Amino acid sequence: MTRRASILNLACLLLAAVSIAINLGAAGHSKNELIDYSLFCYGIHMELRTLRVFVEVVRQGGFSRAAKTVSATQSTVSKAVKQLEDEIGVPLLNRIGHRSKLTAAGEIVYQRAQRILAERDDLMSELDEVRGLKRGLLRLGLPLMVSSTLFAPLLAIYRKRYPGVEIRLVENGIDRLEEILAAGDIDFAASIIPVAEGLEWQSVKLDPLMVLVPREFAARKKSIDLTDLKQMPFILFESGFAISRIVVDACRRAGFEPTVATRSSQLDLILELVPAGIGIAFLPKMVAEQWRHPGSRSLLIVNPKVEMHIAMTWRRGALLSHAAKVWLTLVREKYSGA
Repeated sequence: MTRRASILNLACLLLAAVSIAINLGAAGHSKNELIDYSLFCYGIHMELRTLRVFVEVVRQGGFSRAAKTVSATQSTVSKAVKQLEDEIGVPLLNRIGHRSKLTAAGEIVYQRAQRILAERDDLMSELDEVRGLKRGLLRLGLPLMVSSTLFAPLLAIYRKRYPGVEIRLVENGIDRLEEILAAGDIDFAASIIPVAEGLEWQSVKLDPLMVLVPREFAARKKSIDLTDLKQMPFILFESGFAISRIVVDACRRAGFEPTVATRSSQLDLILELVPAGIGIAFLPKMVAEQWRHPGSRSLLIVNPKVEMHIAMTWRRGALLSHAAKVWLTLVREKYSGA
């Protein structure tokens, strides 16, 4: 498929979606009907739901995990991808055991599909504005660690002010949330400055990192140089967590490569591994002060100081719904001085 044909296909899909959405709105149908409505353009018959299934297979790394994400059976997901491959006329995935890898054509379709789905969501937001819907949807991507401290109070205020708006939360590591945001599946994602290209941001909090050590380690100290930790085994969060990248980058700038004992995505487990002698771990100060363990203590990292600059991000140029706009206004009210 040439670049010109790809652009024409995208334009045709969107024009058809606009026409369908307007007709459905006039007929009093629900906006969800747009998702499953078939579009035909330049000989390619696609459903937006089929594209979304394909995108999830790629994101989740396989059919079984994608099936859970889209609330379908694995057989249904497999058939949807096969249907898409048949319509396009080339394989999109190489099946290797339980894993799937994109072909060259699959990479092109994956990138374009993300744009089409994002455009679809922007379209629905614009139509919601025109129709003046009384109920709305706010889709937030929040990290697993700092959400309770930074965003739970804001969510409570938002819910009180706008009780008719559904709040849909996606929780994951910050790096993964940026991918989901870029695909248009959420309106906002909490992230770390510097943010990915193509994103706008509002500063929320600049927080220093602390290291969790066994209680008997450096018993009289309240802070520690990063280089004093280079002989210690590190317990890091999984690679999708931005905090792990921040810690490793800081170590490399300080002139050493950390020894990683293990990784986990579970904060509770990491807190137990430190007093057990497996290694040392790293947390933002606001989290370390909340999650105390009798067998460990936290020290502020200095020389160099290591920090996380947390921000609320959204796609540059995205059309924000009314529900999304008032959330951003609330964030700015709360953290305008951050």
